[in-house]
Amino acid sequence: MKLNDFDYRLPTELIAQEPAAERDLSRLMVLDIAENTLRHRAFADFPEYLSAGDLLVVNDTKVFPARLIGKKAGTGGEVEIFLLSPSTDGTWEALSRPARRLKTGTVVEFGDGILRVEIVDKGGHGRVRVSLNADIPLEEAIDAVGKTPLPPYIRRDPSEDDRERYQTVYARERGSVAAPTAGLHFNKRVLEEITSRGISQASVTLHVGIGTFRPLSTDEAERDTLHDEYCTVPASTVDRIRECKRNGGRVFAVGTTTTRALEAAASGSGGLKPYEGWTDIFIKPPHSFKTIDCLLTNFHLPRSSLLMMVSAFAGRERILAAYEEAVSERYRFYSYGDAMLIIGKRPGNTSND
Repeated sequence: MKLNDFDYRLPTELIAQEPAAERDLSRLMVLDIAENTLRHRAFADFPEYLSAGDLLVVNDTKVFPARLIGKKAGTGGEVEIFLLSPSTDGTWEALSRPARRLKTGTVVEFGDGILRVEIVDKGGHGRVRVSLNADIPLEEAIDAVGKTPLPPYIRRDPSEDDRERYQTVYARERGSVAAPTAGLHFNKRVLEEITSRGISQASVTLHVGIGTFRPLSTDEAERDTLHDEYCTVPASTVDRIRECKRNGGRVFAVGTTTTRALEAAASGSGGLKPYEGWTDIFIKPPHSFKTIDCLLTNFHLPRSSLLMMVSAFAGRERILAAYEEAVSERYRFYSYGDAMLIIGKRPGNTSND
């Protein structure tokens, strides 16, 4: 397996720069592995593919405005601090720009002093460890001065609308610096229709890190582990998955982040168990999926770990052929783009392929 095996041609104009006018107006490509079919639908049709007894599992992480743009105390030079995650000692891991001009002890002020950030330590590639100080509760200060952390392939500044649209309607647990994008298509109407069809729902939490959506290097693709992300799979979700499986239902994972959390929780001896902690699991071909039967996802970057994951689930040739058709049919790609549903198991079947 080579990284080049997970490459494809994508015209730049197909990279979505804005969300659909309404969440459920996105398009939906349906790849049915068992029937070997490919259909073009609208996301509003998604509930039709679930049956009574199935289980929908979502990632309830919440994106916070991690991108901070301020000025160095004393000189007024512009500095960007991109918060990644808090450490146990109260400091934060972050990225800085311009990195070379920042020395340990430098203080950066945001929002006329609402928030002050001090560089505590410096690492390579712009990584820094910082301390945060505010005269109001820290989360309030970050929310007041921070910007929505849109991915770099969205070539515009974030707007106030992005605070709502780059967030799932069921987001609850604050901690992500990137959205679990498969969930962005759901609105209240779609969720209510799913419930009315007798479909149970459960959640996991995986705080999405900045490494999730970027292309891999050849060296990274050859490793057995990937970047760390913090996740929680509660006992209630494990119980619902076990019950669903016992009753012959199918587990629909909403997104690669949900899939990663579930597969991490099932990776030890004894199968799926409640889990809380960091995971570095790298799901790529060949991988035997232990928890999910169907996967709802967006269209992913070439040469990325997410493209490798969906290829592990559906087969590389199937996925690349589907992507080629998506390009031909002018689907919208990446975070604000359209969706793909991969059906790995039909209702009543006992195997995934």
